[in-house]
This record gives sequence, C-alpha cells and structure tokens, in this order.
Amino acid sequence: MWQAPGFLAALIAIASAFGGWAMLLPVVPYAVLRDGGSASLAGATTGVFMGFTVCTQMLTPKLTRRFGYTPVLVVAAFLLGVPALGHIASVKAIPVLTVCAIRGIGFGALCVAESALIAELVPVRFLGKATALLGVSVGLSQCILLPAGLTVTEAIGTTPVYIATALISLTSAFMCLRIPRLRPQPATHNKSRFTEDGRYIAPVWKLVLVPALCICTAAIAYGAISSFLPNAVKESMPEHGALIGGALLAAVGFAQMISRYFAGVVADKRGVPGTTMIPAQFLVLIGVVVLAVTLSGALPRPWLFVSVLVYGLGYGAIQNESMLDMFTRLPRSKLSEASALWNMSFDSGTGLGSLLLGFVVASAGYVGAFSTAAVIVSVALTLRIVDTVMGNHRIVEYDNTVATVRQLARVGKRVAGRAPVFRRRRK
Repeated sequence: MWQAPGFLAALIAIASAFGGWAMLLPVVPYAVLRDGGSASLAGATTGVFMGFTVCTQMLTPKLTRRFGYTPVLVVAAFLLGVPALGHIASVKAIPVLTVCAIRGIGFGALCVAESALIAELVPVRFLGKATALLGVSVGLSQCILLPAGLTVTEAIGTTPVYIATALISLTSAFMCLRIPRLRPQPATHNKSRFTEDGRYIAPVWKLVLVPALCICTAAIAYGAISSFLPNAVKESMPEHGALIGGALLAAVGFAQMISRYFAGVVADKRGVPGTTMIPAQFLVLIGVVVLAVTLSGALPRPWLFVSVLVYGLGYGAIQNESMLDMFTRLPRSKLSEASALWNMSFDSGTGLGSLLLGFVVASAGYVGAFSTAAVIVSVALTLRIVDTVMGNHRIVEYDNTVATVRQLARVGKRVAGRAPVFRRRRK
C-alpha cells in the first residue's frame, strides 16, 4: 500500500488541506459572535460553506474526468485557504458569507477528488486500510490545528489564524503537484435497467441511501458540536471557555481518528464493510445525549469530555464504514460518483447541523439543539437496523424491497405468535 506511487504525497496534501479547514471551522462562527453577530449568522457561515461545498461536489466527477485529479486538487486547495484572508477585512454578514461560499467551492472539489484518488491509487484489497489512514491523517491534522485556531484567536486575535490557513493551503497545493496525474475510469452509459444475463440493476440512489443517511445524520450532530459547543462552554466558563472548547473539539478529532482506523482494519479483515456501523451509531447517539444532559447542568462539566470522546469514537467508524459501503455497492467505474455522494452526505449534514440547529439554538438554547440532534441520529439508527435485517432476509438479490418488507411483517407476526414462519412455495 505504501509503495503505491503518490499515496504518501496524497495523504500529506489532504491532511494539510483539511487542517486549514479545521482551523477555521470553529473560529469563523466564534469571530462572528464576538463581533456582535447573531447565532443564526454564526451558524449560516458553516451552512453557506457546506451548501456551496455540496453544489460543487455534484460537478466534481465531471471535472476530474476532464482534467484529472491533480489539477482539480491544486485549484481546490488554493480556493479553500487563500480566500480566508478576506475575513481580515470584515466578518459582517455579506463579506463573511461571500468568503465562506468561495472556500466552500474549494472544499467541495477537494473532498470528492481526494476520496476517489485514494481508491484509484491503492489495490482493492488495501482499500479499507487506505481509507482508514486517510481518516487518521485528516484526524491528526484536526487534532492539532482545530484547537490551535481557537487558542491563537483567544490569545492574539483572528488575523494570524487566517494567514496560517492561507499558508497551509498553499502547502497542500504544492504537495498535490507530486501526485501522479491520474484520471477516473470512463463512465459507463448503460441506459438499460437490466444486465446482460437479465438481472435487474437497482438505481444508484437505492444502493447508497442508507449509508448516506448514516453519515449525514452523524454529521448533523458534528455541525452543531463544531459551531456551538465552544461558545456554549465559553458562556458557562468565561475565563477558560475557549481553551476548553478547543480541547473538546480536539478530543472529537482524536477519537474519530482512532475509530476510523479500527473500522478500516475490521472491514479489510472481514472482507465486507458494515460490521461496526450499528455499534458506532449507538455511540454517536449516547455521546450527543450525554452532551445535552451535561449542558443542562444535570451532570458535572467533566462529562463533556466523556460525551465528545464517545461521540467521536462512533463518528469516526461511521465515516469509514459508510464510505466503504458506497465503494462496495457501486461498480469501480463509479468511484468518483460514490465519493461525491459520500461527501455530499457528509458535508450537507455538517451544514444542516450548523444552519438549522443554529435556529434551534436561537429559540431553545444549546440543550434544545443537541437534543434535536439526538433525535435525528436515532432515526438513522433505526433505518440502518431495518436495512441490516432486510439484507439478512433478502428473497432475491436485486431490488426486492417490497417483498422484503412483506417478509419483515411476517417476522413481526411470528415474534408476536400470530403467524407461522416463512413458507417456501412449492414448485
């Protein structure tokens, strides 16, 4: 795996770019609030950023097929970091949202291109570990630079943070030039809904819906944590709140880095993804619930660290499992599309968590926002359990949702003692 040309350079480039993103993730909302802006505007900074990210991700597979991975990555790294210098001028509504939109374009292209590139660089048998190492490199940069941004902001202001972000993005762009110039495999244009041997081909959205919802809902909780937890801690502990808030976000990054690698190793060992998905979703749910309870005052403040560590362990595993699940469910010619769909789910969740839960913060406070996030995560957990049961009791291999739902209904009646077990039809 390490001998794959460009793999190490790709990890360094991606880690640098994500480090610049992580450095500003809590700083921009924090700067808006400190400048007198509303919680809704603070949440909108991340929401607009992620909105433009998702829109760009829709187009990135076409861009990578036309220009290749390397040019797209270089431009994306530049757009992600250098425009952050515009925040030095103002963090009022129009200027701050404009800069966030431009940076979101760069982030969107970067996310899709880097995930698909890793899948192109390494052999399939190492894909689980490769994506796990990608998560480790990203998580390590977040552990260092995310709290560093808040710490520097609290100590000497935001200007040095914006300058550092621009320099980090230029470093990422330089490392991208050392990656081999690869292009995705040509897209297949089979308009038929059946294979050559007559089997039905399920639509792409049906294949990726459940893993997409799993990562999206977990990211919604992360959007709320990254945007509002530092300020919530700051309000309750004015003296050291910013430092503690940064440490909490670093704890999330550290925990998800460990669990993402563990999930990748398990997936490679078993040969299929999904083993740790449901336990990871339970961890995310428990972490968010404990966080809400702690912010309400029902638990002592040290439980904040327990909650974010538990959440981070679940969040990291969900990231790796959902990505591998999409890569497995779609053909190799659609690696770029799988990467785009995963990143769109991830980033739209982060944006929704920041934007929509920002309105919840304005009306119901931080406890209400994190309680809402817990409910959303529980819905995705239920869907994943149902999907797992459907997969274990599938009647035919392709697109048999209706028959499987009927089968599940019979399972329920069987458990209640009102119906016999499934009966095979005699030919």
